[in-house]
Amino acid sequence: MSNMNTEKETKKKRVPYYKKPMDMTIEKWQIELRKQFALDQNYEVDNCGSHPFFSDFNVYNPDSKSSYKVAIRSSESGQNFCSCPDFTINGLGTCKHIEHVLYQLKKNSKNNEYLDQELTLPYSFLSLSYRRDRKVFLRIGTEHKEQVSSLAKDLFDNDGYLLPEKYPKVDRFIAEVVRIDPDFRIYPDAIEYINNVQSAYRRKEKIKAMFPHGVDSACFKDLIKTNLYHYQREGVIFGAAAGRVLIADEMGLGKTIQAISIAEVLAKACGITKALIVCPTSLKYQWKNEIEKFTDRSAIVIEGMIRKRKEQYRSGHFYKIISYGIVKNDLEYINAFTPDLVILDEAQRIKNWKTKTARSVKKISSEYAVVLTGTPLENRIDELHSVVEFIDRYKLGALFRFLYNHQIFDENGKVVGYKKLNEINSSLSDILLRRTKKEIEDQLPGRIDKTYFVDMTWQQKSDHDSYYEIVIHLVRRWKKQGFLSKEDRERLLISLNCMRMVCDSTYILDQSTRNDTKIDELMIILGEIFENKDDKIVVFSQWERMTRLAAAELNKMNIGFEYLHGGIPAAKRRELIENFHKNPESRVFLSTDAGGVGLNLQCANIVINVDLPWNPAVLEQRIGRVYRLGQKKSVRVINLVSLNSIEHRILYLIRFKRSVFAGVLDDGEDTVMMNHGELKDFMRSVEAMTENSANDGIYFTPHAVEPDNSSHPLSNEPEICVTQRKSDNITENLITRVRTSIGLVYNRFKHFLKK
Repeated sequence: MSNMNTEKETKKKRVPYYKKPMDMTIEKWQIELRKQFALDQNYEVDNCGSHPFFSDFNVYNPDSKSSYKVAIRSSESGQNFCSCPDFTINGLGTCKHIEHVLYQLKKNSKNNEYLDQELTLPYSFLSLSYRRDRKVFLRIGTEHKEQVSSLAKDLFDNDGYLLPEKYPKVDRFIAEVVRIDPDFRIYPDAIEYINNVQSAYRRKEKIKAMFPHGVDSACFKDLIKTNLYHYQREGVIFGAAAGRVLIADEMGLGKTIQAISIAEVLAKACGITKALIVCPTSLKYQWKNEIEKFTDRSAIVIEGMIRKRKEQYRSGHFYKIISYGIVKNDLEYINAFTPDLVILDEAQRIKNWKTKTARSVKKISSEYAVVLTGTPLENRIDELHSVVEFIDRYKLGALFRFLYNHQIFDENGKVVGYKKLNEINSSLSDILLRRTKKEIEDQLPGRIDKTYFVDMTWQQKSDHDSYYEIVIHLVRRWKKQGFLSKEDRERLLISLNCMRMVCDSTYILDQSTRNDTKIDELMIILGEIFENKDDKIVVFSQWERMTRLAAAELNKMNIGFEYLHGGIPAAKRRELIENFHKNPESRVFLSTDAGGVGLNLQCANIVINVDLPWNPAVLEQRIGRVYRLGQKKSVRVINLVSLNSIEHRILYLIRFKRSVFAGVLDDGEDTVMMNHGELKDFMRSVEAMTENSANDGIYFTPHAVEPDNSSHPLSNEPEICVTQRKSDNITENLITRVRTSIGLVYNRFKHFLKK
């Protein structure tokens, strides 16, 4: 090829980037795109070998500061190699780096003699072919050709590719060839691939031996501290055998417990010692609680300033739990502690491959992975591709080919539908497990409870901690004096309830403000539930203003709902209930505790408590509206609890002493200060609630200070100052501020004090 032809190549008509030309195949179009892109690059190319053309080259990109190895074995695409991610996934046999090197080589007339040649080598080598499916490829050199060919006869096909069933025997083949030809080479990617295939084979044999009778195997008896349902056992065996798996069971089927059980199996069968859980912020402590409840493994939530997090990553805990928000900042430390297993919860968070979060998560390295999501595909099929890419980046191939094969376009190139979807399901059959409630209805329990921990905003924390200081001050006064005045009792009751209210939203106390996170979390949960058109949801909050905020969001989403609160007359309530029962478009029943008694809502199967009443009986009254005689579905109960708050603390106390508050703070109960004995019991409960216990890991953190985001590595997860001012320094100005801001609450509880 002459220099003139090379110059013509640079001047020919450029192919469009966004639309495939009608006269081109998808592969030809993509190759041409890479060629024309290569012409525009200012890469620095360094020949690392001895041959002027057939050699190894280092290609450096001064813009991205990245370097890749390019091996030129032919003057045309197909036989060459590049270490860049695009080459290993696109199945084209070329990439922009290879095309740039070829372009530079062809510009030099001294290389014309090599353009019609193929690389010939004296030594044989094993490499990894990336054309469509990855395969181990043997190229036999000119020396020892007959002997190497004889050894390869039963292991490789006529094109030189290793037969799938021969991977267990390839080690012996390599040893024999090295004995014959000391110059025999195996490229690193081929070694890695062979090791992975062999490791998968050994793992499956171990899992098979561990569970000889499948779901009825005795090993399940002591695997974790609960009994798994048959479908969950199937998920555990499938996931452990796969090694890297996507569990896409419908919401409420226990994906968390399956993931924990898979980790236990991998620990026992494969010796893993380090697991990383990546989940939404609201679920970090739920994961920790579940792990400690069902296993003897240690778990730590990674949070705080960067120095603290670095120490936590180096700790010896089996499980380390982080949020999606910190992956980008902590990627270096995450990979430094080399997790054996990565669990991604609510993995739809990486469905958009363009986001920084998705790109960062996919850089986490681990041998094993369990990916959990009930909605791996919400709007477009490229979302599924992005999620699967974390499990196995080669499974669905290059995105451009995946979309071309499964999208239907109109004459203008607009996507109007999808095709060959069964092929996708078939190609994922060895890594994807999906069950719906309808499929396994006979195995489901009657009720499943789940708690989501939600962060508060800085403003919420600040208000919450101000009320907390008052409570601490009054508790100390009670301990010192043995009694509280009427005014102090009033202040204590008001402050406790204000702490509860601000956990939901500052709007409840001050309608000129709106600082909260629970509403956003509620809408995310509802969005996932709405994927199943058969589900109906009852949402409870004690505060009418909180339900008002939720109603506004449902209106924005155009979701049909009924809205019950204390201001709805009795005659109207029946109409609301009937519409919820009969209208399939009415998906949500939004209610204050006015709907906690006397209602039959068993047409619903999900209860969401935006806030928890401190009286367990009131909580059960709420749930009893749905979980009652006549309910034909499994019921899910979801509780939203503000992290490191009075809600978080009271949840802990309720678990271990459900009668702690005996309803003294809920809806008209007026037995708070009836006599000395009851006051004593009540104050002991408050004292227990305000203690920081190292055993339960729940801490209040007064006073929250506004973060300096200019220096903070995680502006979306600000560090909370844990310096506590002495309660004795509370001023009357602070008390006045509290009284002024909660006048309505004061009036509400005034009648208690008269008794």
